[in-house]
Amino acid sequence: MSFDMQCPEVVTEVRGGVGLITLNRPKALNALNLPMVRALTAALRHWQADDAVQAVAIRGIGKEGPFGAFCAGGDIRFFHAAALSGDPALEDFFTEEYALNHLIHTYGKPYIAFMDGIVMGGGMGVSQGASHRIVTGRTKMAMPETGIGQFPDVGGGYFLSRCPGRIGEWLALTGELLDGEGAVAAGLADRVFAPTSLQSAWDGLTLLDWQDSNSLESWIAMHSIALTAYSIRARGQIDSIFAASDIFGIFAALESDGSEWAQATLATLQKRSPLMLHVVLAQIRRGRDMGLADELRMERDMVRHCFVTRHLDRQGARSETVEGIRALAVDKDHQPQWAPASIHEVNTAMVTPFFASPWPAAAHPLRDLA
Repeated sequence: MSFDMQCPEVVTEVRGGVGLITLNRPKALNALNLPMVRALTAALRHWQADDAVQAVAIRGIGKEGPFGAFCAGGDIRFFHAAALSGDPALEDFFTEEYALNHLIHTYGKPYIAFMDGIVMGGGMGVSQGASHRIVTGRTKMAMPETGIGQFPDVGGGYFLSRCPGRIGEWLALTGELLDGEGAVAAGLADRVFAPTSLQSAWDGLTLLDWQDSNSLESWIAMHSIALTAYSIRARGQIDSIFAASDIFGIFAALESDGSEWAQATLATLQKRSPLMLHVVLAQIRRGRDMGLADELRMERDMVRHCFVTRHLDRQGARSETVEGIRALAVDKDHQPQWAPASIHEVNTAMVTPFFASPWPAAAHPLRDLA
């Protein structure tokens, strides 16, 4: 290839007119770091301008070989260490990751994401913008950021808010795990393939006649499992309860609903950051009426406030996000000390500043997104 690829964790090749990307960090479940984001961006920009490349496909390598794990998200251990040390690479990571997400959503060629295994956080960012989103019976999809005191970023406010009904609010607030069929029902995937067919499907892409306008759709049809009426459990309750005007209303509705589903959902929410529950609900509601570029700029503002929450006089170890990562991935005590500790202690003055940009429009890190 004529562009510089110095990242062994992103393996690329061009075969049969297809740019093939393999995320190659299996021990970390292909969690994205800054070199990986830069390598992905470089490859995609290069292939965008290369007439010999007709399409792009991306997969993650598992611990036992190709496929099995797509991408578990961003490298949260890096986030934690960088936030505590003041490493400016943390700012670069989010700016460049969100620009990559935008590039994928607006890509001018077919982009096929093989979303096998774990697909979370940043893994959603490099797959939700795909023209063809493929899942399997092994898919485990989620945006679990409220569990680490963050919000569903990488465009989450854009693609979750566009899920049917109130599924977006439910997924964003709870971090609920979806299987492949659930992902299709939620509008977060397009087709289901059998795990055993993935390698032949991957290889088959490189054999297509790209002069035939029907070749890609024929390939999809050949490998797809016949669609049934996929649905999400408790859909009626989700649409009713998560349409409440605020977090207090959602909690009250769950408390008054005696079903096992409602009580389990309430128990999940009670473990999440109370502050970020309020912030995330506002994010999804705002994102529903925003274009992609503006929504990503909003998220870039929000993520700065997650690590440097000046209006609460908090940063570093006192940040909700740093504390959440500590509890989950560093000390692994699973006992985050959220502040405030209750949803009832959160007020508008704590939430609204998350949406105020730290930068003037002309100096915004994502000002160039179209």
